[in-house]
Amino acid sequence: MQKTNRILALDVFRGLTIAGMILVNNPGSWTNVYPPLLHADWHGVTPTDWIFPFFLFIVGVAIAIALGRRKEQEVPYGQISRKIISRTFIIFGLGLFLAAFPDFGMDDSTPGGIVVAHYILLSLTAALVFTRAYLDQKQFSSPRNAKRRRLLFISAGITALLMAIIGFQHYDLSTLRIPGVLQRIALVYGACAFLFLYTTARQQVWIGAGLLLLYWGLMFLVPVPGGIAPNLEAETNLGAWLDRVIFTSDHLYSQAKTWDPEGLLSTIPSIVNGISGMLCGIWLRRTDKDIYQKISGLMAVGALVLVLGFIWNMHFPFNKKIWSSSFVLFTSGVALLMLGTVYWLVDAKKYDGWIKPFRVYGMNALFAYILSGVLATLLYTISWTNAAGDRISLKGWLYDGLFTSWLTPKNASLGFALLNVAVVLAFCWVLYRKKIYIKV
Repeated sequence: MQKTNRILALDVFRGLTIAGMILVNNPGSWTNVYPPLLHADWHGVTPTDWIFPFFLFIVGVAIAIALGRRKEQEVPYGQISRKIISRTFIIFGLGLFLAAFPDFGMDDSTPGGIVVAHYILLSLTAALVFTRAYLDQKQFSSPRNAKRRRLLFISAGITALLMAIIGFQHYDLSTLRIPGVLQRIALVYGACAFLFLYTTARQQVWIGAGLLLLYWGLMFLVPVPGGIAPNLEAETNLGAWLDRVIFTSDHLYSQAKTWDPEGLLSTIPSIVNGISGMLCGIWLRRTDKDIYQKISGLMAVGALVLVLGFIWNMHFPFNKKIWSSSFVLFTSGVALLMLGTVYWLVDAKKYDGWIKPFRVYGMNALFAYILSGVLATLLYTISWTNAAGDRISLKGWLYDGLFTSWLTPKNASLGFALLNVAVVLAFCWVLYRKKIYIKV
């Protein structure tokens, strides 16, 4: 890659990843899903388990490209650090917002007027924030739009403050899940961005290896308080204990309660997925290598890391839910091989007739993920009582009406998931055509 050229493969790979994430997160029925579209129950790995590590890998690649450019421009490190901290908190906050959305813990005892006020303010805040992000583009960089952005920012702050006033009396966040997907992305981004800023590529290799060995040592050598020997079981491993101590069971994954798949301790090895992406990004930015040398490097290192992952798997099994060290090596290796393949197809051979939908997704990946989460929640939340007295959700109505009446159960479930992918793609396509790229 030349420094002035954008690598299309990165956008396409990011788009493939976010489309896959939406696909596996939104089946019509969790009891009717093709096995490759489900996470492994515990030890083991499926293609679905690749998706989240791929996203962290891509975060690392983006850090190397974006911050590498800023370092070359000699932007002050203090300015870059403030942006890193701000972005980390915003992404983490978005994760908490999705966990609380839409009712923020209000129940049937909340007065109807308060509920209506909450949803009006929530809608206004979201609209104001989105409009400000919409205007925060190069094509809207006039002084007039700068004033509009400031006004929108102030207005969003006022509506958010009014929500906080309501929340002080009526929101119940006592069971709000604190760990989560965006929260982990935020922590990995923050850690990797600072590592990129203040360490060399060689140091990052050693830090990554050290973190994987540290996590292995903690999980295999440190006894769990309470007289429990080191173990890899869901409820009794060291990471699960630490999450219960720090967050309490009330703030963990609701379907598990005693542990969380995005727990604090397992964030340590997940940082290495980001580091592997940063090292990949550094390699892609090199100007002394041609495109085929870069592809060969990606494929060779990817194969090597994959083999190391399989070797470590014999002692520390692949496991997404505890993010085992072998799982990090395996998914980093697969990510390198897949990116190398897409890079060869799209940027080297110019076989790019198929990439448009994935590029559309890739250019607005964060927006796509948040939108998919909001839509999925609304499909469950919006409901009514039919003539027979049964409670029907909007999701159930659409799923039954569009798919279950004529497809087999698994195909109906897949069809609904694909519908989610298509709907979010349609929103992203509108933004793409207008050259609007929502970022934080």
